[in-house]
Amino acid sequence: MPLSKPIGNPLPFLEMHGLGNDFAIFDGRSSDFAPSENFLRAVGNRRRGVGCDQIIVLREPEEFEADVHMEIYNADGSRAGACGNATRCVASLMFDELGRKKCVVETISGLLEAWEDSSGMIAVDMGAPHLAWNEIPLAREADTLTAPVASGGLSSPCCVNVGNPHAVFFVPDAEAVKLSEVGSRLENDPMFPERCNIEIAKIITPDRIRMRVWERGCGITEACGTGACATLVAAVRRGLSARRATIVLDGGELVIEWRGDNHVVMIGPVGFSFSGVIAEDFGDEKRRA
Repeated sequence: MPLSKPIGNPLPFLEMHGLGNDFAIFDGRSSDFAPSENFLRAVGNRRRGVGCDQIIVLREPEEFEADVHMEIYNADGSRAGACGNATRCVASLMFDELGRKKCVVETISGLLEAWEDSSGMIAVDMGAPHLAWNEIPLAREADTLTAPVASGGLSSPCCVNVGNPHAVFFVPDAEAVKLSEVGSRLENDPMFPERCNIEIAKIITPDRIRMRVWERGCGITEACGTGACATLVAAVRRGLSARRATIVLDGGELVIEWRGDNHVVMIGPVGFSFSGVIAEDFGDEKRRA
């Protein structure tokens, strides 16, 4: 089929990433575009679709003080409450659109303020972490500092909710953990009724932490912003790190600070990969293969 001939109703999108944690971003502010689960899964597929960890749809905000609303979907079609790296990518787009270096991004988990810091990186105030067992949430009352979860030699994670649930396991060697084998089991542990993001962390120094991540609905990703925030909070709660530290992920580094006002701030770069168009009915089973 000629490359110049679009298929169906073409939807433009941008592919961006934060340290390799990548997103297909659609602007739904001036349309009634409502992605189906089949569409989301097809777009997220790395062999048959665009390929990404999450799909982002921009909407007009509901809150007066917000500049844009961000819907976040995982590659399996499920909804996510927060994504720090995606927030930084969307913030960079809004900086260009608004002609200023500060904006407020609205999500189903709340309003996130973003700005360009003195280093040229993009910072996001992710708000206050939630630490109570029913805020994670866990299936039953338990100490979130050492939750009763174990698999594959990993046990007793520190659980934190930063817009979505995280379980952080501290280990002597993060590289030695077979995350591809234990990630899915831990994500779907009965203790996590809404599933859970899984972080494997090693304390290098009090201000430097190595982290690997298994994201619910995605699997292993190169980076996870909320996971980095959760890891820093967990390390501070365990008395293992300072309140500001560099988190070293597979895709690069983020600076995380748990400030005195109880808010967690994330600082890091964003990248633009490519732009394109895709049919609005992509993933429809009635379409020809």
